Amino acid sequence: MKIVGVGCGPGMLTAEAVRVIAGASLIYGSARAIALARETIPPGCEVHEITDYRCLRLLPSHAVVLSTGDPMLAGLGYLPGEVVPGISSLQVVFARLKVPLTKAAVVSAHGTDHARAVAEAREGILAGRVVFLLADPAFSVGALAAVLPPETRIAVCEDLGYPEERIVVGTAAEPPMPRGGLFVVAAGEF
Repeated sequence: MKIVGVGCGPGMLTAEAVRVIAGASLIYGSARAIALARETIPPGCEVHEITDYRCLRLLPSHAVVLSTGDPMLAGLGYLPGEVVPGISSLQVVFARLKVPLTKAAVVSAHGTDHARAVAEAREGILAGRVVFLLADPAFSVGALAAVLPPETRIAVCEDLGYPEERIVVGTAAEPPMPRGGLFVVAAGEF
């Protein structure tokens, strides 16, 4: 099995990802991942939208599983098989904000304990890191801002790579707010 990162938005497939997808006869992915790779899927390839993520480990060895962003950043990289990296939201955000990746600390608040994620993010920021936080729609940017020094910069980043991409920068004293849906937060000194 191959787990292929399709990037976090349109036009972010790597040449290696294109090669693997173009040679596939069986593909599984979310609706979004399939849409991002659609132009490279060969005619006659059997394509299935993932409905049960628990069954992915049972796929045949020739299956290609599409993962949005990079499979190793809260993606499907835990599956057995070869991982083909993709362009992640982390790479895009840090490039847009002109922050070196060597300053990054990654925190996941996507479908996990938000209080723990806020504490982890605070710890990273106070240690001088720029925290990249993967959030779900229920995550409170205000709760994060409340535990940070007021001058801490916070960026809310949505729809990365899409025409409606939105990156709004504020501070912990006046934090930017997401529109809704999935988003990422970069916070720290940048």
